[in-house]
Amino acid sequence: MDLKTVLTPDTVELHLKGKTKEEIIDEMLDILIKAGKVADKATARECVLDRERKMSTGMKHGIAIPHGKTDTVADLVACIGISDNPVDFDSLDQEPCRIFIMTLSPINKTGPHLQFLAEVSLLFKSAEKRAQILSTQDKAEVIKILTE
Repeated sequence: MDLKTVLTPDTVELHLKGKTKEEIIDEMLDILIKAGKVADKATARECVLDRERKMSTGMKHGIAIPHGKTDTVADLVACIGISDNPVDFDSLDQEPCRIFIMTLSPINKTGPHLQFLAEVSLLFKSAEKRAQILSTQDKAEVIKILTE
């Protein structure tokens, strides 16, 4: 599984407007719907919120990875959003988040999902990459930073 094939400029949003965890999740789902990756928003939303109730996907360093498993997708889909303003996401380090990476995957396929999360987790290790993502105004550049 390759991030470059999953993330495209139409699944990147540089200016999320949401002020709460739920608003951000809604915006991220709208990106996936607009890109033709998700058909059933209500079901997808419920699986992501259900996952958040079990344990927040707010990680460290201002990054959150809301995700869920649903039969509304045939293959793993993902999008990335950057918020102009920090949003409280119940993160592990108590810091608000500005980088959001959402992924939805089919219930019966765990491999691509785990691989995706492993690739994305490299972001946590690089303050430089995080800074580049927050400063760019180019959607293709976001993908390049994430995948190189």
